[in-house]
Amino acid sequence: MKNQSHENKRSPRKRIVNFLVHVLLAVLALIWVMPIVWIVLTSFRAEPGAYTNTFLPKSYTLANYVKLLTDRNVLNFPRMFKNTLIIAICSCLISTSFVLSVSYSLSRMRFRMRKPYMNMAMILGLFPGFMTMIAQYFILKAMGLTEGSSIRFGLIIVYSACTGLGFQISKGFFDTIPKAVDEAAVIDGATRWQIFTKITMPLSKPIIIYTVMTSFIAPWVDFIFAKVLCRANADQFTVAIGLWNMLQKEYIYQWYTCFAAGAVLISVPIAILFLYLQRFYVEGMSGAVKG
Repeated sequence: MKNQSHENKRSPRKRIVNFLVHVLLAVLALIWVMPIVWIVLTSFRAEPGAYTNTFLPKSYTLANYVKLLTDRNVLNFPRMFKNTLIIAICSCLISTSFVLSVSYSLSRMRFRMRKPYMNMAMILGLFPGFMTMIAQYFILKAMGLTEGSSIRFGLIIVYSACTGLGFQISKGFFDTIPKAVDEAAVIDGATRWQIFTKITMPLSKPIIIYTVMTSFIAPWVDFIFAKVLCRANADQFTVAIGLWNMLQKEYIYQWYTCFAAGAVLISVPIAILFLYLQRFYVEGMSGAVKG
């Protein structure tokens, strides 16, 4: 009875605390959603220019999307979108293979220079990547990958080359998989490749999805190095460069609402990729196949 009366006395306080917490979360959610709502509404705004006196557009139109997808004389957004999609897909496939291979090797195998490599990778990860940008540019220039269509190959190489250094998260996940599973597979006659493909990979779908997402998003949203490598090669521009050009003083009045439309469109591939892959997050031990 004493416990029940004590809980009854505390229940009003709990309700007040819960109410305040929910109010705070609602305010934070509103702050987070407002920019997204604004950019979507601006993409349908009929008035040109960057400055308006109201949050909601006075009139709506689809002309911004039509102009963005059909105008190929000034800022060719479809070509930029295609360039970025090719670079992001290729970089994603190569980067995912590199990261998973390096992570699995460091987690399951023991070899000379293993610990020095991990220490070196950790130290190099403390430095921002753009510190090596100039050196990377001149290396690619010496290889003939800074002009014309070869710029795509240069960007793919740069986005993929150093991904093996980002093995820490994947390695930590592989470390949680019991080694007894590997030992049992070896007793059954499985090779190292069979263990990796038929046991470790099905058990590691969450980290694979995380790696795929990060490997795809990084080249998709990168602006700095893409701008350095593309320079004035307009036919090789990515969407990040294209959206940045739309905000230049010579284009901003006519292209500002198209910039908002482009911001909405570039979120579509990432949203589709996430919605398709999120169902695999819940698959764990049940997805394993004994090899």
